[in-house]
Amino acid sequence: MNAVKKMALEDRNLVLGLGVTGLSIARYLRRNGLDATFYDSRENPPGADDLADVWPDADVITGDAKFPKKIGRIVVSPGIADSHPMLVAARKAKREIVSDIELFARDAQAPFVAVTGSNGKSTVTTLLYHMCRAAGQNVLAGGNLGEPALDLLDQDTPDRYVLELSSFQLQRTQSLPADVAVLLNVAPDHLDWHADENEYRQSKYRVYREATAAVVNRADAVAGEHVSDIESVVSFGLDEPDDGQYGIRLEDDAAYLARGSTLLLAVDDMAMYGVHNQANALAALAAGELIGLELSQMLQVLCEFPGLPHRMQFVARVAAVDYINDSKATNVAAAVASIESVHGMLVLIAGGDGKGSDFGELATALENKLRAAVLVGKDAEKIASAIDTVMPVYFAQDMDDAVQQAAQYADSDETVLLAPACASLDQYDNYAARGDAFRTAVEALRQ
Repeated sequence: MNAVKKMALEDRNLVLGLGVTGLSIARYLRRNGLDATFYDSRENPPGADDLADVWPDADVITGDAKFPKKIGRIVVSPGIADSHPMLVAARKAKREIVSDIELFARDAQAPFVAVTGSNGKSTVTTLLYHMCRAAGQNVLAGGNLGEPALDLLDQDTPDRYVLELSSFQLQRTQSLPADVAVLLNVAPDHLDWHADENEYRQSKYRVYREATAAVVNRADAVAGEHVSDIESVVSFGLDEPDDGQYGIRLEDDAAYLARGSTLLLAVDDMAMYGVHNQANALAALAAGELIGLELSQMLQVLCEFPGLPHRMQFVARVAAVDYINDSKATNVAAAVASIESVHGMLVLIAGGDGKGSDFGELATALENKLRAAVLVGKDAEKIASAIDTVMPVYFAQDMDDAVQQAAQYADSDETVLLAPACASLDQYDNYAARGDAFRTAVEALRQ
């Protein structure tokens, strides 16, 4: 570990947040001999002990505090909103505010693919990682998924990085010269963090600004406007594709992933479940083409990769009913995609913290598909009001109660789908814990 250089006080960094990203920022600054003050609004932040291991005798401020003097730059963890008092003070003092991704982009010595979208970005990032590995490339993946981006820089330089990026990270990133930029979709989300929907959308479109090549969703006309100055652009969509583009074609009543008029892979031969994962696969193929991967290697990955946990994950079949865990469906658009991916009637388990979302689109998606709705958490009543169904609605106390009641409603060969359309933090530590609770409750039905 490099010794920390003596710097002018005005060159000090202020690191906001001691979570996973904040600790990766600390490791990065320490490696590069840069000084810092660390701030977390919690009196006993959970990362404090880890910070002491990384940076003994670190200058740490907790609780309510004024903006420190002689700070030159603020490096912010993604979860901290722009309305935070420290950031308000920093803007007033005309200090530079950056994300960890900005620091990554300035230092990375290998090309990188930037993947963002309201839904599907973790799946596409992981698909691209496996596709690159299948092609024999040394690849590292991280960012908003898995290992923080700055920690990737502490490893041997790979052939390529694949980064999943959130709207929070993109909004604070000034320069992002991605080799390939991928925007999967944009649907209202995180409106409790962003000032409004327009700000959220613009943060997503920002991924294209300095990109060399781009993957664009044909269903998003606005995205097309943002790639007009990029020479190499490949589109994807669930419609029939033009030459050189990716989409879905039907032949003999079977659906195929296709490039132009060429059929690539029968949808039924994919290991992943759901229509939205067909779109994810097409986006990954488009990005893989732009970075020079062979189609045969990419298609093999699609035949083998089953998807990520808690994303349309098959849990069990109990009493002729399928139970599907899509706890990662933390917004309305994701839940709608999940619902549309299920064939036949379903019992929907939904609810949690809606983050200010409008649940109206759920009603359209559930039309002629809903056997019953089992609702939990903070915004259960808002969802019930929005779907306004004549089918049964049950307000569950917890996940055990929800699954037991859903089992009573579901008929043979139907599906119980956990697609919350909400964040989990009103009841669980994260969406994974919620999904685990669902799986445990389903397994209890067998006993």
